[in-house]
Amino acid sequence: MTRSTGASLLIIGGSSNVEKVGAVERTPVADEADPPAPPAVAPITAERVRSGLSVAEVAERVASGQVNDLPSSTSRSVWQIVRANLFTRINAIIGVLFAIIVVVGPIQDGLFGGVIVANTLIGIIQEVRAKRTLDRLAIVGDARPRVRRGGDTVELASSEIVLDDVIELGPGDKVVVDGRVVAVDGLEIDESLLTGEADPVVKAVGDNVLSGSFVVAGTGVCTATRVGRDAYAAQLTEEAKRFTLVNSELRNGINWILRFVTWAIIPAGIALIISQLLVNRDDLPEAARRMVAGLVPMVPEGLVLLTSVAFAIGVIRLGQRQCLVQELPAIEGLARVDVVCLDKTGTLTEATMDVAEVRSLVPGVPVDAVLGALGAGDERPNASMQAIVDRYPGPPEWVVEQTAWFSSARKWSGATLVEPSGRTATWLLGAPEMLLAEHPVLADADALGQQGLRVLLLAEFSRPLAEALADPSSVPASTTPVALVVLEQRVRPEASDTLRYFADQGVGAKVISGDNAVSVGAVARGVGLPGAADAVDARNLPTDPEALADTVETHSVFGRVGPQQKRAMVGALQSRGHTVAMTGDGVNDVLALKDADVGISMGSGSAAARGVSQIVLLNNNFSSLPSVVAEGRRVIGNIERVANLFLTKTVYSVLLAIIVVIWQVPYPFLPRHLTLIGSLTIGIPAFVLALAPNAERARPDFVGRVLRFAIPGGILAATATITSYGFARSHYGDDLPAETSVATVTLFLVALWALAIIARPYTWWRILLVLGMGLAFVTVLVVPFLQTFFQLRLVGTEAPLVGAAIAVVAGLLMEVAWAVMRRRLAGRA
Repeated sequence: MTRSTGASLLIIGGSSNVEKVGAVERTPVADEADPPAPPAVAPITAERVRSGLSVAEVAERVASGQVNDLPSSTSRSVWQIVRANLFTRINAIIGVLFAIIVVVGPIQDGLFGGVIVANTLIGIIQEVRAKRTLDRLAIVGDARPRVRRGGDTVELASSEIVLDDVIELGPGDKVVVDGRVVAVDGLEIDESLLTGEADPVVKAVGDNVLSGSFVVAGTGVCTATRVGRDAYAAQLTEEAKRFTLVNSELRNGINWILRFVTWAIIPAGIALIISQLLVNRDDLPEAARRMVAGLVPMVPEGLVLLTSVAFAIGVIRLGQRQCLVQELPAIEGLARVDVVCLDKTGTLTEATMDVAEVRSLVPGVPVDAVLGALGAGDERPNASMQAIVDRYPGPPEWVVEQTAWFSSARKWSGATLVEPSGRTATWLLGAPEMLLAEHPVLADADALGQQGLRVLLLAEFSRPLAEALADPSSVPASTTPVALVVLEQRVRPEASDTLRYFADQGVGAKVISGDNAVSVGAVARGVGLPGAADAVDARNLPTDPEALADTVETHSVFGRVGPQQKRAMVGALQSRGHTVAMTGDGVNDVLALKDADVGISMGSGSAAARGVSQIVLLNNNFSSLPSVVAEGRRVIGNIERVANLFLTKTVYSVLLAIIVVIWQVPYPFLPRHLTLIGSLTIGIPAFVLALAPNAERARPDFVGRVLRFAIPGGILAATATITSYGFARSHYGDDLPAETSVATVTLFLVALWALAIIARPYTWWRILLVLGMGLAFVTVLVVPFLQTFFQLRLVGTEAPLVGAAIAVVAGLLMEVAWAVMRRRLAGRA
């Protein structure tokens, strides 16, 4: 089979086209910030386009820095990680307090400094591990454009492209640099992610293409006119993707908490400093120690650390499952997902297909030869066309005169073919209902679709192909059906279990496909999706946003959905308060992937789909989704758990400082006591709980829920502690170590009770965790060396038992507060 050069990519062969390339100016495409005109370039010769740059020319451009060297979008540098974990406001506060203890001694009271050092090192190590995981996976998932170099076509990393490189473009390819078109064959570019313009732009020789856009149909060749930070998309989005929690409710909530704590610490801390200096004026070192003891626990030093560690370990765990997290907020989004929109092909079914049957409708037509010619003329076949290519080889002596590449909007492809006899005809291959208006063959197609088969119609078009492209709506009136091509789709064996998981977890599943609605419904029924029997043809969907939202809310399966409709359906679900995850692998999924709360693409999908997704399943395995969602829930749910512990400590520390100031007594603890209590009831347990499984879906109002527990819990802990301390002072007189010991026992028991509440629901290891922390504290109380080291000495039995009883009462009241809060939250759900 041969291909006419008049309509092929060799259109650049004439010198007039070469001159045109050099003369055309860029047309503005964005309303808000028009891209600047490309720099003047030397005329591009036909030989240059055919062969690309030579090795010497590439080396010259690399040496001059004309390389597409965009910064990594997935991770910070090692130095940025070290700086972010080391130079923090919390570390500065703790560092000053530690320096005071170093001066006044003893070193036991400076144990909190070692905790900060350990926390910082843990944070740095975990984030560096996450960075390495991300960077390694990003190399696998990166777009690899096809570039002509030295007469050969090679796949390169985006960062290896240099100025003036000759780049081939095909369906699904992401444009990675700004360029100028030098050859086209039905090339259509979607620039909506940059300009907001919904319709694909048909490109001609001499037109400009922008980085960040993607090919929806046809093929072409462009030369790179801007690379790296000079490219249009890079100027707009260089700061858009970082290894941070951008626009994150969790991060915003934690920042709000830290700001609140900072303002609370300042007056309480100043008052406590003055108070302890006055109360202990005869013993300044003791005053300094008591002052530091009051200030250190006010700072929730481990909250930020554990948040960072939880996210970093989440990235590592997902990386081990071949899931590339391109934007860290995606992990938080996963925890909140309650609807997953699935594309049928590549998710419920495997991406590959087989030709099961070809039903000829017109005797005497060489259907096999026509299909072979159409397949051979498609340089970038999709899954359907690839099945035809595998079945029917291209016939000799057939000539492709003109082509129309497959478009998700049209849902057909076509070509004008010249047969060996000299007869010229235009053939279209695509969705039967898009090529025919009314015809008995449509019923046959529906019957086959009900069996879960994909059906394509081969039709002869009676007018020139250019007219079909100019007005696709006129196609059905001028087509003659010639054959039905029946494709068999392989249902993924894990699809049923995956959908069952989502149902059990309260996550709704919506199948949104470009295929025939009847066929999609049959596949969905086969994998047990609820509502699959009532499949909706998207061509009949209402355009009114409210009516569309009603339909999408109440149905589960949609067929013949166009790219703009997918985007609208995602928006409709979001308008009803849903957090939506969208999966897809093709160019028709890009807009919906971008608009979804979490976009998830397959590693084998188009570069455009991978480029706009927050998560890429590099193993192309739909069954990875449950583990991805579970990881998001684990991270967010556990961060909320440990935040309750840290904020409870902050609340009771601030209240104790205020009460001590008003009462004008020595602060009831030394720094070593609160380091011990904090480590056993917050630090160690929080680290374990932050990494534990957690399947509960995250809910909004993170700060509100944390404060609803932390405030009453902190008030009860402070009240119990100061009551016990007051009783001990009246019982022991001036024996300050004995008074401090009783207060320490009371506070530890209340804090341990709070831990026991937060650790629910109980499992064997959670019970062991709580009991282990209690046993560790008892060990400190009974081992002489540890008694001396921590300066804990229980005198008699009356005061310690009263302190323990007070702690029990506070714990019971905390249970009541917890039950009331849970009941109110359940009522709002």
